[in-house]
Amino acid sequence: MEYRIELGLPEIPISNALTKVAQLHCEDLAKNHPDTGICNLHSWSNQGIWSSCCYTDDHAKASCMWDKPKELTSYNFPAYEIASSSSGLMTSKMALDIWKKSKPHNDVITNKDIWKEQWKAIGIGIQGSYAVVWFGNYLED
Repeated sequence: MEYRIELGLPEIPISNALTKVAQLHCEDLAKNHPDTGICNLHSWSNQGIWSSCCYTDDHAKASCMWDKPKELTSYNFPAYEIASSSSGLMTSKMALDIWKKSKPHNDVITNKDIWKEQWKAIGIGIQGSYAVVWFGNYLED
C-alpha cells in the first residue's frame, strides 16, 4: 500500500476471502510445486481442496485461476493474481521489487491499461520462496 500511496493511488481494503486464497496458493506452490514444465506460477496442484489447474503463458485456461476465489471461499466474483518466486526465502520487499520491474504486474498493482478500474479488495500470501497477491473488483460482505 505504501507504493500505491506514493503514486497517489488509494489503499485497497484487505479481503479475508482473497487472503485465504492467496495463502492457500502459496502453500500449494511451496509444498507441491505445480509451477513446473509448461505450468506457470498461477497453476494449482491436484493435492488440495481445489481443482487442479495448469496455467500456461498463452492464458488459454485463465478462468481456472480467476475462479479460484469462488471455488474456495464465499467470494463470488472473479479475481486476479500476480505471483513471484525466488531462489531463497521470499520477502514482501523482494516480491514488490520483482513486480515493479514487470510492466504487466506493475499495471495490475497501479490500475493501468486493462486494469484501470480501482481495486476494491486485496489478499496477500507469502510462504517459502513464493509470494502472491489477489486483486478483486468487489469487497465481500
